[in-house]
Amino acid sequence: MSAKATARQASPGLRRVLAGAAVVVLLGAMALDTKVIKIGSAGDVRNAVFSAADYGKSEFPKVQADVEARAADAATVATAIAKDRATAEKEYGVPAGVGPVISVKFTGVVGEGKSGIYKVAVDGLPDTLTVRVQTGPAINGTELRDATGKITFGQFTNQIEYQDAGSALNNEMKKEVLAKVDTSALTGKTIAVVGVFKLVNPKSWLVTPVRLDVK
Repeated sequence: MSAKATARQASPGLRRVLAGAAVVVLLGAMALDTKVIKIGSAGDVRNAVFSAADYGKSEFPKVQADVEARAADAATVATAIAKDRATAEKEYGVPAGVGPVISVKFTGVVGEGKSGIYKVAVDGLPDTLTVRVQTGPAINGTELRDATGKITFGQFTNQIEYQDAGSALNNEMKKEVLAKVDTSALTGKTIAVVGVFKLVNPKSWLVTPVRLDVK
């Protein structure tokens, strides 16, 4: 057998050996470059996915505590707004788009309600001022999200998450505050409220509660 024939017979085997060696090298390189992520660890990408329910559960108590700490008596706030709105906004409000969000507290008698929104007669407030409290089932607005000034758009991936954060806080408030109250039978009862409203119309406050107790 000639040397050329021997080389031709050896070539397929040699190629298989070389191919196998290349695969081994490639697999080794892949193994070295592979990072093992433990489920539930900081590197688990699922931890980075925004969960509205988890956000509401963790953040509502913080918002509630902040609002209760800064809440001023409704009569005091109303007097300040009537005297000098701009000064009152700076003293009691947190900037939030078209109007500041103000934290207030009051006790009053519940009047007529519609779609879960009740008028409340509060002593010390002028007759020209209407105070309403929303009790669900739908809680509208982002006042809870904006009330502290500590929750900002930059903390979220996009506008959808930012909006979902507001809804999550509203939903958690319903669970922690309104679920303990028979909101269908409030008319005629006296309630103590701590909550927030966006100051747009100084003669009409729509309050979102963080605490509501029936006397």
